[in-house]
Amino acid sequence: MRIVFYILVTGVSAVVTFGLAVVIWKLSTKYRLYPQIRDRDVHTRPTPRLGGVAMFLGMLVAFAVASQLDSFRIVFTEPGKVLGILGAASIIVLIGVADDIWDLDWVTKLAGQFVAAGLLAWQGVQIFTLPIGGQTIVSPYVSLTLTVFAVVLVMNAINFIDGLDGLVAGVALIANSVFFVYTYVLQSSAQTEYFNLASLLTAVLIGACIGFLPLNFHPAKLFMGDAGALLVGLLMAASAISVTGQIDPSIAAQPDSFTASLLPAFIPIVLPFAVLVIPLLDFGLAVVRRLRAGKSPFSADRKHLHHRLLDMGHSHLHAVLIFYAWTLVVSVGCLAYRFVPWYAATLFIVVGLIICTFVTLTPLSKRKALEARSQSAGASDGVADARYDGLDAAADEEILTTAASHHEPREPHA
Repeated sequence: MRIVFYILVTGVSAVVTFGLAVVIWKLSTKYRLYPQIRDRDVHTRPTPRLGGVAMFLGMLVAFAVASQLDSFRIVFTEPGKVLGILGAASIIVLIGVADDIWDLDWVTKLAGQFVAAGLLAWQGVQIFTLPIGGQTIVSPYVSLTLTVFAVVLVMNAINFIDGLDGLVAGVALIANSVFFVYTYVLQSSAQTEYFNLASLLTAVLIGACIGFLPLNFHPAKLFMGDAGALLVGLLMAASAISVTGQIDPSIAAQPDSFTASLLPAFIPIVLPFAVLVIPLLDFGLAVVRRLRAGKSPFSADRKHLHHRLLDMGHSHLHAVLIFYAWTLVVSVGCLAYRFVPWYAATLFIVVGLIICTFVTLTPLSKRKALEARSQSAGASDGVADARYDGLDAAADEEILTTAASHHEPREPHA
């Protein structure tokens, strides 16, 4: 029962993260360790942003516990990968904390992200293959470059949606839970180290999100800040690469292999994008929007998807739940192709997307109804006012005529 050990690691990560988050929240509140509210912020009162530190320390403790368990021994037989992940996470957290305190410029933050992603790739967590016909990336430079840009992309995509209470933690919790099921099934079937590493990463991240959410859910007492959002993105990218980018093409090419009989061949590359569909969509729209305006793609604004949901009329909580729903439908729907017939999985996705679209656009229909009602009421008032003004004019004319018949006109003053 390997699942018991994963539950143990998840529990350790959750408990440590929650306990440290409470401590950080109290210390930050006592010593006022929080920045001023910015124009693009949704919250209305200063809130500490160092929650990512608690998530990072919870992750470290969980990895330390896992290293002492025999079930995870295969992960630590290649310590370079683990050290690369922990080293990259340390760099990201330091950069994030510095930004949360001193508000670094985007060039410095991006440089730190490339250094962290480069360290991750240098230590062996790379995209060596693509599960599309078992294609192998021959050049090590191409492999390293593709890995670095993929990791930086995911980190920024996650960071871009970090604008509402509980949004990143909840989306990451849903997405990583789905991805854990996928990696656990692969690990159980293939018995390879890659899938064990991915499962451990997702289990640790799930625990960190569970432990952090109680203080981050609306109304939030503590934010994860750039340190937490970038850390979540780094770990999600590392777990996806550990599976998608390291499947042996010789195994995948065999018709009787586990990849042919266990799941459709496209799931290894589709599922990582499915669990990141909302962050990647928001990131892509933001980059296009800012480049068209002649700005840096990393310049801040108030036009992200979560801002648009609020502008449409959704409440803070409703907007967050809508993001949860979209993530759940797309990620679970893609994973469902592994467990149920294709038509059942497709039906789930189609129905789910229709419901999500209806709920997302409901405020617009209500707004149009209110505007139509307001215009109708305004038109009625206008007609009534016109009639009233007409009656007043007739009455005034009658009064003036009567007065003229009873009084002599006065001579004008010289």
